[in-house]
Amino acid sequence: MVEFTRRKLMATSVAATLGASVVGTASAEHSEEVEETNTPGAPSVEGELKRFSTTAFGAEVTGPFVFDDGGLLYSLQHPSEENPEPFDRAGIGYFSGFNFELDGDNDDFEEVSTPQTEDEQGRVRAGNGEYTLLARGREPINGGAERLGVTQTPDGTDIVRADAANAEPERKNRPYFAGTQYGLAASNPDCNQFVPTDDGTAGYLFTNWENSPGNISRIPISQDDDGEWEADLENAINLANTDALRDLGGTRINCYGDRSPWNTMISSEENYAQPRVSLTHTVGDIVEADSGKGLVGGCQFWNRPNPNGIGEAIVEYYGEDEAFEPQGYWALTGVEFLAYYLGAEQVDQPDADQPDEETLSDTTPIVDVYPNPYRYGYHVDVREPTADEPQPVKYYVMGRAAWESPNVQADERTVYGCSDGDSKGIYKFVADEPIPSYEDPMDVAGTLYAPKITNDAASAPETGKRNSPADVDLEVEWIELGHASNAEAEAWIADYDDVTQEDYLAHAETDWEDDPEAALEEADKAVIENGNRNYITNEEIVEWAAQFEAHGPDGVDEELRRVPFLEMRAAAKEIGASIEFNKAEGVDSVDGAQPGDFVYFGISEFNDDMADDTGDLRMDRVDGGVVYRAELEADYNVSTLEPVIVGPDFTDPPADADDALRNVDNVYAMDDGRLICCEDGFGGPARSYPNDGLYVYDPDPDGESGDDDDMGFHTPPADDPLNARFRDCCANTVDTPPENGILNLDLVYGAYEGPYDVEITSPELSESEIDEITFDNADDDPYDLTRDDIVGMDVSDVPAGEYEFTVSVVDADATAMVSFEIED
Repeated sequence: MVEFTRRKLMATSVAATLGASVVGTASAEHSEEVEETNTPGAPSVEGELKRFSTTAFGAEVTGPFVFDDGGLLYSLQHPSEENPEPFDRAGIGYFSGFNFELDGDNDDFEEVSTPQTEDEQGRVRAGNGEYTLLARGREPINGGAERLGVTQTPDGTDIVRADAANAEPERKNRPYFAGTQYGLAASNPDCNQFVPTDDGTAGYLFTNWENSPGNISRIPISQDDDGEWEADLENAINLANTDALRDLGGTRINCYGDRSPWNTMISSEENYAQPRVSLTHTVGDIVEADSGKGLVGGCQFWNRPNPNGIGEAIVEYYGEDEAFEPQGYWALTGVEFLAYYLGAEQVDQPDADQPDEETLSDTTPIVDVYPNPYRYGYHVDVREPTADEPQPVKYYVMGRAAWESPNVQADERTVYGCSDGDSKGIYKFVADEPIPSYEDPMDVAGTLYAPKITNDAASAPETGKRNSPADVDLEVEWIELGHASNAEAEAWIADYDDVTQEDYLAHAETDWEDDPEAALEEADKAVIENGNRNYITNEEIVEWAAQFEAHGPDGVDEELRRVPFLEMRAAAKEIGASIEFNKAEGVDSVDGAQPGDFVYFGISEFNDDMADDTGDLRMDRVDGGVVYRAELEADYNVSTLEPVIVGPDFTDPPADADDALRNVDNVYAMDDGRLICCEDGFGGPARSYPNDGLYVYDPDPDGESGDDDDMGFHTPPADDPLNARFRDCCANTVDTPPENGILNLDLVYGAYEGPYDVEITSPELSESEIDEITFDNADDDPYDLTRDDIVGMDVSDVPAGEYEFTVSVVDADATAMVSFEIED
């Protein structure tokens, strides 16, 4: 193996990719965040922020979705059972009697007051409309064969935790399981995406359930003539209980997501248990120290009997003074239930005649069927969403993380994603071709990138002070991690499919069948010291980084190509990427966003690794978080993150914090350019009330930017489904070409069901002349277009005059007129 240290590697590997000017180093010792002070610009807003709703006590605001008519829906996630009905149980609801006008202005709703009384705090409130539940977790669905949001074993048994048996009277006589479950079954509805089947008044509502085992439900919903929505629970299904999703291994912790440009639900697995190393540490630190004590992350204990029991075990082994918590170990809850979901024989279960008896042992290994950790932590595309059984696909090639959500750009190639948790990253994937153009989604191929923050203003050692996040844009360059296809990544993952808990115990010298407790302690200590040998090893990650340093991402050995895709965070940290974001949550842009439009990134807390003494980000601390926006460049890249909403310091008084956005979670870009911001900061300090809220951000309250023809441009009516306009390279709508003569014919086809072609004609130009000025490269030609797309035109040699064009969708009744004038 190549001899090197992590510091030497960092000093050269990033230089090879980005240039020596951006290289930095980080200490192997975890650095504590700075104390919170009165940070300048916290809170602040570049634009206008207005509170639309507050949710019920105990709940987060999750899963916002805006229908074509401006109606709003969101999830009621894990509310307190002490709330009055119907706000005492998780569900999905819409605001009856309210529709956004989608005109880009926040004057279409009244701001709701802060909830100060017990009654106000116990329910969902809004200044307009009434929150009306469409469905609630655990309601009977699918003809009574299932319960909404509840996963089942292959034989149809509901997977419900034993110590929740008394939560509801109807559970008394149901089977249930001993062990741990990530969240009460069907208590955590999150992302909602609506896939219409007609003009937008009927279709399927897909909802994530943030549990382990995870779930995605599909509910047929329809809207009546009065604008009210109704759910058909009789015909609703849980995708987790279909063969198609179970064959993929199911899912874990389905958090937020997106609706793809090809009109499918993309569900993101927030696999918090995937950290290989804790916080600011690297695998190189473990190799250097010859021990993972205090450094190792939770994923190394994935196949341990009673995986999340490692926390208490470490205290027993090392004592309170030397104990440590592997990052993410708590999210190993529900892994054994995931094994039962896949059909494993149940171990350590109470006697059927004494269902409330505690188990005597929790060390019996599962030896028959066990989930492969490398099959969880991906974006899941629900293909064929209207079929009797949808066909989900996992995008392994986009990297494994605690994904909050993806944002697929209009080029259908570029995908941005945020990984939630401490010392995590934002990532980029660029497919070789538009993703829906691949006949088989397993053939999707592309390049994975990690971020590098490069500007001195983000680093206290470079500036001599800690700058406020409100005052500093973050300059980003992207480090290429590797290139692969989805099928290649899946084949690498399959190498670990047969690993069970018995293999974990093989780390011990004692035979577990002779002395299970001794074997478990020996195995735990061996894994802490030398890593879990059942999966990708520490040595393989370090060797990949050394070869990356020497030869670049395409020059590593074939067997090491898997490392950045299956161990993305560890690999990116090893080569000096800026894996320092704390709770990178939502990411979104308007549907069909073009170069010049914005992508928004929500960072729930600006603290810990962003405000300590290590790495590239060493700024002042804002516990209330920051929302950034980044302008899309010509190739859909982003390189500058601009702070537009800064939350409060948690030392701020209620007068400052009550109306500020605190701990942003999901963000949702509306078609009119406004941004819905959801909160996940329940019970934190600073405010005079505990509830989370939904805010609407207007980036341009004075109407000083943007064009009138932007209003509704991205949502053409059903009877006139094609919109067209000319824009310059800076995304300005124009009626006169710029000096270079380059125009983008911006198209939105509301009846889009798949790739389409357009025909362009003009009475002033012949067919051959139009062909001459129309781009013929694959990205900008008039063929195989997406819903929101562009056709490039070069009119630099066209004579002066007025020109009118008719744009028609081939083989469809959809046309649009657009014109420009070339002046003398």
